[in-house]
Amino acid sequence: MRAFPIRWPRALSTMVTAAVAVVTILVLSPSGISAAPDGTGDDLGATVAGCTGTAPIVCHFDVAPGNYDVTAVLGGSTAGSTIVTAEARRTMLGVTATGAGEQVTKRFSVNVRNPEGQPTGATGSPGLDLSFGGTAPRLSSLTVTASAPQRLFLAGDSTVCDQSTRPYTGWGQEIPQFFNQGLSVANYADSGESSGSFLADSRLFPTMRPLIGEGDVVLIQFGHNDKQTSAASFRANLTSMINSVRAEGGTPVLVTPIVRRWFNSDGTLNNGTALHVNGVGVDLPAQMRGLAQQQGVDLIDLTALSKRLVEQMGPEGSKALFLTNEASDNTHTSERGATEFARLVLGELRAQQILPATQFR
Repeated sequence: MRAFPIRWPRALSTMVTAAVAVVTILVLSPSGISAAPDGTGDDLGATVAGCTGTAPIVCHFDVAPGNYDVTAVLGGSTAGSTIVTAEARRTMLGVTATGAGEQVTKRFSVNVRNPEGQPTGATGSPGLDLSFGGTAPRLSSLTVTASAPQRLFLAGDSTVCDQSTRPYTGWGQEIPQFFNQGLSVANYADSGESSGSFLADSRLFPTMRPLIGEGDVVLIQFGHNDKQTSAASFRANLTSMINSVRAEGGTPVLVTPIVRRWFNSDGTLNNGTALHVNGVGVDLPAQMRGLAQQQGVDLIDLTALSKRLVEQMGPEGSKALFLTNEASDNTHTSERGATEFARLVLGELRAQQILPATQFR
């Protein structure tokens, strides 16, 4: 059984002092009734402090980078269907239906950073941004407070990162919706990064490393852009990350890369392009499997798991997981694909007890 120590992050004394005062935002209209998409009903955006609009309801809070617990009461006098996203299109809560007159309370934790999306991208808007969308969003009240949750850090490439532009979506963008309040996902994945470039760029691993604290988990997925990386260099880069995460008190987990949608004529993905055998003949997922065993770290074999799923869906059905139809792109994923691959990661986090059971929604 894995032990899960309590994490006391750096600068905790400052955070604790500020936690009560930082931000508690909320209050509701007396009726608590949201507007319907056609504009009927109360204008909810005007009744919850910091929020505007009706479909979606957009909320902005001027808070410093850090981690925040959010409690949202969804529902109203009419039936609703609400999806909650935060910051750079991170899905915090999937479709949530409420009946007429029904209210449900949902809680989650959000990591706020600058830049809010990809670390080498545009800054975005400072502070915390929440969007309550869906086919009929209903929001009755909202509370935001500073917190010190356990963190799940993500290190990876464009298939993991917070993509800024639809339909591109990384699986790290979709995984927060599956966690309870008390676990914050800090996604430092960045487009175009190899294991070496992620280590070398001061905005990436060197920025992420000192933020890691006791009890935090760090998922490390590389391979898509290690096209000319030797086996020795690939293993050395990953070993450096593993050792650094451990030195900060965190738990490193290697994640093999999702497959590319590159089918053989027999309907399988048994080829080097799909399975990440690179230009110098290195089987990158195999290197990660061997290194995980050698270093005694957990491994999520997302290559094998995604291969099984994509082959089951077949050459036609699997197009929906990628951007095949939209951009002739068989590497990057759609919202559906990112969500499905996030579910595969989630399943291994549960099965291997990498995170405590209480963290899963």
